[in-house]
Amino acid sequence: MTKTYEGGVPLAEVVRSGFVEGGHRGSVVVLGATGEPLATAGDVTAPIFPRSASKPMQAIGMLRAGLTLTDPADLALVSASHAGEDFHLVRVGALLERAGLDASALHCPPDLPAGAAAREAVLRAGGGPSRVQMNCSGKHSGMLLTCEAAGWPRDGYWRPEHPLQQGLRAAIEEFTGERAAAVGVDGCGAPVLAVSLTGLAGAYLRLVDAEPGSAPRAVADAMRAHPEIVGGTQADDTRLMRGVPGLLAKVGAEGVFAVGLPGVGAVALKIDDGADRARMPVLVSALRRLGVDAPVLTEYAEVPLFGGGLPVGAVRPLW
Repeated sequence: MTKTYEGGVPLAEVVRSGFVEGGHRGSVVVLGATGEPLATAGDVTAPIFPRSASKPMQAIGMLRAGLTLTDPADLALVSASHAGEDFHLVRVGALLERAGLDASALHCPPDLPAGAAAREAVLRAGGGPSRVQMNCSGKHSGMLLTCEAAGWPRDGYWRPEHPLQQGLRAAIEEFTGERAAAVGVDGCGAPVLAVSLTGLAGAYLRLVDAEPGSAPRAVADAMRAHPEIVGGTQADDTRLMRGVPGLLAKVGAEGVFAVGLPGVGAVALKIDDGADRARMPVLVSALRRLGVDAPVLTEYAEVPLFGGGLPVGAVRPLW
């Protein structure tokens, strides 16, 4: 019988005007350079949905199935949860055009850009949701191109039984070292597989330690070389990769974050209530346990709270 996630422990507190008004629970695992657990909190062995933190492994599965991308920036886009900025949308459109397709071929739902600035710009211009703007449109474009390369039908490419998704599942299971405990439907309509936080952290360690010239190393290198495509100009994972040389980072919905740093270790965490504001302080605390330090970590060590437009408190790590 599959173990179910038992929930986490207090990882962050919300302090306003010196008064603790709330907190966030979750789970986190820190692995050393050889994969040994150095620190854990909460439940790190039961399966969770990593959501978009699975995208690098899905990109590996696409490359192994025959996807060919000459520009590493396109590979970063296939691995991305992009902010919907203009340079993201232009690149998604070019990928679709390469296959002779348009946005109607995408199964991901119409959406406004995930990035606040891009979303506001669309609304100011009188625009609305579109499939290309959806943050997973790069991944879905890659899936369509993979089907073309492999000779698979594009119809139903998002269904778990499709040969594309079977190949992506194999890649996720290989890199996490676990059999998927459950299959769900992600926000973009593609499958999402349940694995443990320990398996997720191990996957990121394998990604950054992969042999040069291999598909896993190509994905990791593309993401690190083009961090603004992975997230967006102001995205947390983008800023981390810019600020910590060699770091591979990817957010996932519902409070998930995973990072790997070659020769140092890896971290995977989940905030139980899905609150984005608690992720970064906890991640910074975890990275410092690995001896990682950089100015960008200081910026993220606490998330400020405001009252009347002035800072009056912060979301702080408890772990």
